[in-house]
Amino acid sequence: MTGILFIKTSSLGDVVHQMPAISDAARHRPGMRLSWVVEEAFAPLARLHPAITDVIPVATRRWRKQLVQRSTWHEVAEFVTTLREGEFDLVVDTQGLIRSGLMTKLAAGLRHGYDAGSIREPLAAKFYDVTHTVSRSLHAVTRNRTLTALSLGYQLDGEVDYGLVPQPHTDQARYAVLLHGTSRVSKEWGEPHWIAVGDWLQRHGLEVVLPWGTELERQRSERLCAAIPNSRVLPRQSLDRTAQTIGNAALVIGVDTGLLHLAAAYRVPLVAVFLATEPGLTGPVGAGPMTVIGGKGAQPSAQDAIAAAERLLSPA
Repeated sequence: MTGILFIKTSSLGDVVHQMPAISDAARHRPGMRLSWVVEEAFAPLARLHPAITDVIPVATRRWRKQLVQRSTWHEVAEFVTTLREGEFDLVVDTQGLIRSGLMTKLAAGLRHGYDAGSIREPLAAKFYDVTHTVSRSLHAVTRNRTLTALSLGYQLDGEVDYGLVPQPHTDQARYAVLLHGTSRVSKEWGEPHWIAVGDWLQRHGLEVVLPWGTELERQRSERLCAAIPNSRVLPRQSLDRTAQTIGNAALVIGVDTGLLHLAAAYRVPLVAVFLATEPGLTGPVGAGPMTVIGGKGAQPSAQDAIAAAERLLSPA
C-alpha cells in the first residue's frame, strides 16, 4: 500500500475533528502517501497537517450556486479526473454523506466507509466496498479515529493528537482570543457577557483579539472592541493565518464554533461556552487545558467564564 485518500470535506469543526485520525494513520502506516479531499475554504487548514502530502480541494458549496456557468462544469470535470487518475490503494470516507460517498465512488482504490446504521444518510453506505460499524454515540473525533483504524487495519490507541504545531510567535505581547461568532443564533452569547469577560482579561494584562467571519460578526467585533479597552479586531485573513493566531494565544474563550476546535488542537488554554448544544458529541477534546461550561439549554454567566479562565491561567 502506497497511497491513502481521506474524504472529509466540511465543516470547519469536522475538518479539525479529522486531524487526529490523520495523525494515527501516519503513525501506524509510516511511509504512506496521505491525501485529503476537503472543501476549498478549508484547504489551507488541511495543509497545516504535516502528514498530508496532497490536498484536493472540492467546491460543492460554490458549484451549487453556479450550476449554469460553463466554468463550474469544467472545474467539476477536472475534480473527477483528479480522483479517477489518483494513485490510491485505499479510500476512506469519514464524512458519511451521500455527496462524499459519490466522491468516494469516483476514486480508484478499495473504498471504506461507515455502514448504513452508523450514519444519518444510510444510502451513502452503498458507495463503499467495505463498511464498518461505528457507534453514533461516540464523539466525532473518536468516530473518525475508529473508522480510520478499522479501514487501515490497526488497533486504535494513544491520546488525541491533531498534529498541529503553531508557528513561532514574533510579537511577545500576550493576548486572548474571544470567539463570539457561530453558525446559529441560539448558540450566541450575549454581548454584555463578552464585554465583562474582555474587561477582566485586559485588567489581567491580556490584549483581547476579536476574529470574525461574516459581516454581522465583523460588526459585533467592532462593537465589542469599542467597549473593551486594549482590544483589537482581527483583519480578514486566510484560515491558516487565523489558526496560527489562535495557536499562539495565551487563552481562548469561545462559543460552539469551528474555530473553538482549533484551540483544542493547538492545546491552548480554552474555555468553551455552550448554550444550545451538548458538548459530549462535538465539543472540544484534546490534551490541552480546557473547561467546558454550560450545555444544551444552559445560560452560563460571564462570571462562570471568568472563574474558569482564572483557573486555567493560574500557575500550577
